Amino acid sequence: FFSYFPPYSYSRHLGLISRCGQYASTTSLGQSLDGRDIDCITVGKGKTVCWIIHRQHPGETMAGYYAEGLLTRLLGLDSDGVVDDQVQKLTDMYTFYIVPLMCPDGAVRGHLRTNACGANLNREWYTKRFYEAPTLERSPEVHSVLKKMDETGVDFFLDVHGDEELPFNFISGAEKTPNWGKRMESLHGAFVAAYQRSNSDMQQKIGYPPPNSPEDASKYLNVATNQIATRFNCLSMTLEMPFKDCLSNMDPERGWSPARSHSLGASVLAPL
Repeated sequence: FFSYFPPYSYSRHLGLISRCGQYASTTSLGQSLDGRDIDCITVGKGKTVCWIIHRQHPGETMAGYYAEGLLTRLLGLDSDGVVDDQVQKLTDMYTFYIVPLMCPDGAVRGHLRTNACGANLNREWYTKRFYEAPTLERSPEVHSVLKKMDETGVDFFLDVHGDEELPFNFISGAEKTPNWGKRMESLHGAFVAAYQRSNSDMQQKIGYPPPNSPEDASKYLNVATNQIATRFNCLSMTLEMPFKDCLSNMDPERGWSPARSHSLGASVLAPL
């Protein structure tokens, strides 16, 4: 077997869900094509609804470590449920819905980017021409999550990934989508700047170039970040981590690692 990044096994995922269940509500939003649960952890009692999803592309296992870092801090998993002052404040401000593994079938089957039937889940969030999406027949994972989002509403959305080419951590926004304007632009800029202050592994100079026009952006409304920004008029972003080293904060010996992914997940609470 070969891995592109240190694996995050399905058994480790199930163990994480079990640990979370001691301190928060854990529910299944639906089943994958192979019958695995789409696990969701809910915590907090605030009016602002925050959704964070991970591993739409199952081979991007750094996102699994990111989710573990986030949940460990948010729920006090390594401190018998005791959390810091910032977390206590956040759980009063927000209600969090966290999906650590969007594509369990791909994770078990060893796929890099697709579910059991070969669908790229990050192209299944909206019907595009003749291609209906999401559907229970091809993308029940997205269908289940989007149905729950419609029930709860969304005020903040983050989709956690890894990028095979760019050796940096960066955040990509919903630029030029129908609701993009000064409000979203300001929120996006403030969030990324605060994230960079909270963790030196985050940077904002290098990332995906934004679309040139609203027409170009409209071609990608089937992507999660663009669809959620459009559907809920909220701050919506994609976070990318490297597969090798993070060249803005290099570690020549270990490169980008599970531990640093874990730390980046824990530190997302500061900009929130």
